[in-house]
Amino acid sequence: MREVECYRLHLETDIAIAVMGSYTYARTCGLAPQQMSEVATTVSELATNVIKYASDGEVWIEHLLLGAREGVRVTVIDRGPGIADLDNALRDHFSTGQSLGLGLPGVQRLMDEFTIDTSSGGTRVAAIKWRA
Repeated sequence: MREVECYRLHLETDIAIAVMGSYTYARTCGLAPQQMSEVATTVSELATNVIKYASDGEVWIEHLLLGAREGVRVTVIDRGPGIADLDNALRDHFSTGQSLGLGLPGVQRLMDEFTIDTSSGGTRVAAIKWRA
């Protein structure tokens, strides 16, 4: 297994490739089926945001091994305009793009760890799912 995989995001079809790749990667890391689905859902939500708001970015999937803990880190980076109101963007039902506004808060709930950095030069979201 490769330690890190990268998926470029330019077109909507790239989302599906990244989602399937992340699901497979999570399986090879020994995550349970529910956890594999959570990782894939995270990639789907974040990659969709990249295409919708930034049009260009990357998904990085990384195997983590810290002592007895093992897991998968998903990092999604874009070079878009950033998130103007991060506090609201992390609340359920807030959307600037005519969606349900559940993506970022949903990812935050699905994953065990979640960080987000945003500026006018882009956004970086990192989320970790530890193996049960």
